Amino acid sequence: MLVLVAALLLLGIVLGTVAHIPLPLTLAAATVIGCWLLIFAVRERASRRPR
Repeated sequence: MLVLVAALLLLGIVLGTVAHIPLPLTLAAATVIGCWLLIFAVRERASRRPR
């Protein structure tokens, strides 16, 4: 339950911040975060493959 409360609090903070910055900056930040997550996922998948 505590994890759920923390997640909702964090979501509220993030959405509150997004509501106050311009849309192009929001989209740029979302693109950067998405690329970082994609690179992380590819690296994790590559490191788990047996050699």
